[in-house]
Amino acid sequence: MKANIGLIGLAVMGENLALNMESKGFTVAVYNRSVPGEEGVVDRFINGRGKSKRFIGTHSIEQLVDSVKSPHIIMMMVKAGRPVDELISQLLPFLSSGDVIIDGGNSDFHDTERRVKELEKKGIYFVGTGISGGEEGALHGPSVMPGGSVEAWPLVKDILQGISAKLDDGSPCCEWIGAGGAGHFVKMVHNGIEYGDMQLISEAYSLLKKRKGLDNDAMAVVFDEWNGGELDSFLIEITANILRFRDEDGKPLLDKILDVAGQKGTGKWSAIAAMDENDPLTLITEAVYARLLSALYPERIKAASLYSGKLKVESGKLSDNAQLSTFNFQLSIEDVRQALYAAKLISYAQGFSLLRHASEHYGWDLDYGTIARIWRKGCIIRSVFLQKITEAYRKDPDLENLLFDDFFHTKIQEALPAWRRIVAEGALSGVALPAMSSALNYFDGLRTLYSAANMIQAQRDYFGAHTYERTDRERGHFFHTNWTGEGGNTVSGTYSV
Repeated sequence: MKANIGLIGLAVMGENLALNMESKGFTVAVYNRSVPGEEGVVDRFINGRGKSKRFIGTHSIEQLVDSVKSPHIIMMMVKAGRPVDELISQLLPFLSSGDVIIDGGNSDFHDTERRVKELEKKGIYFVGTGISGGEEGALHGPSVMPGGSVEAWPLVKDILQGISAKLDDGSPCCEWIGAGGAGHFVKMVHNGIEYGDMQLISEAYSLLKKRKGLDNDAMAVVFDEWNGGELDSFLIEITANILRFRDEDGKPLLDKILDVAGQKGTGKWSAIAAMDENDPLTLITEAVYARLLSALYPERIKAASLYSGKLKVESGKLSDNAQLSTFNFQLSIEDVRQALYAAKLISYAQGFSLLRHASEHYGWDLDYGTIARIWRKGCIIRSVFLQKITEAYRKDPDLENLLFDDFFHTKIQEALPAWRRIVAEGALSGVALPAMSSALNYFDGLRTLYSAANMIQAQRDYFGAHTYERTDRERGHFFHTNWTGEGGNTVSGTYSV
């Protein structure tokens, strides 16, 4: 008996994906690289969770490939970077033209672009597929975002769509994303939006705790109520569960968790990609910075001791004195909900703007409505709200920014007063709201017809002769002024990064 697919890597995601594949009727050959202290991983799996199921345990790359029917489909679930390249090198001697390698990890899309080109020259198809859903999703049905060698899609389609989550109408949360690194780029942006969502929720939690004085059980009720409305999402749901969870001593576990947030890089990659595309991904970038700031634990302890006094607010004006009264605005739970929702809209608008710019840059021809659809089930950012994004792009496939859609426009207008009150409350009471406030600044900057950037351009021309355009002339014509009377007419050029 030959397997339908070979899978390398039996950590949490790999093991659960293997079980998922087998439960859908596929025979899976499994292999795990030998790591000191982890000998016997394959045998433990075959005799444990995989016992009496359609699995073939293998103990070498050659044995793995030989156990899979031709054309060979080999999926890697290993750490991104060098381990992926090392495994590819080990696989190549045993593969033939028309075989497929799938990278299911969180690889940098640049690496995927390179690997697709390198392997296609050797006659091997390479698929870089984003997989979202965590441990539970991998086992029961994740959102799957494959891209790479388009010739591979007919070969891997049944398996990848088979293991993916399904919408209520039975359609799979897996569609072909595009060529090259498109699949991993879309997964990267998904993770960036995830960073933003998590930061926004943590800010709402901070407001409810520090400004409303709610305990964990009361906050759990609030998040449950929010999850029953337009904020319905996986992350809101698990936030309520986390707030209720008790440690062995009966006290809330959340209160004992050190407030230092980790990260694995996809949020940072999203911010870097946005800068490369000249796209202001402000909220997600602030979410990354917030995690970096949380990691400055010793500095935060020292700063807290130096600046522990409360801000004083009298008649809406800040006082220089510390240890005084608080802002007289009565914080509303509904205001917090509306601010969270409005900022979430901005996060998705920015994420899809980045997808659009990258699609144009790399020629991927991304289908934004389909991307939103396959994110509706299985993945970490799944939410009822994603259907509205699909509808927006079905109505206008060339939509420049989701904020121009009627649904987004209406919801932002409705939430704007509460959003402004919440951001002001954070600033005046000393509660950090980096994501909510950066989202509001993005919105205000985007809607400002006459910004202050003319001053920046004048400064650039003043000290560096970088030139400027004029409002009373056609776009594309550049001018230089001898501001001091001592300069000349030589200019430095008009290029932009």
